[in-house]
Amino acid sequence: MFHQTMTNVPGRARAIVFLPKELLRAVDRLRPHNTSRSDFIEQAVRSFLVQRRREEQNARDLEIINQRAENLNREAEDVLTYQVAL
Repeated sequence: MFHQTMTNVPGRARAIVFLPKELLRAVDRLRPHNTSRSDFIEQAVRSFLVQRRREEQNARDLEIINQRAENLNREAEDVLTYQVAL
């Protein structure tokens, strides 16, 4: 196992996290051999936060679209009246 003691690392704070044993076993199984648990978990948290921000932005966008849907639909119907029959 790759162990590294991190004391007084600039830009880092120590966090003690208790995880279920099966989750920790999965981390150990999936992380690259040359990657520490801390680095692996850090990347997982970063990925989760990016995904969460994207989901929040998508929800805000959908809310805006839904708020404006009636006007957009009315405009679309108006545009369709200008179509020429073929």
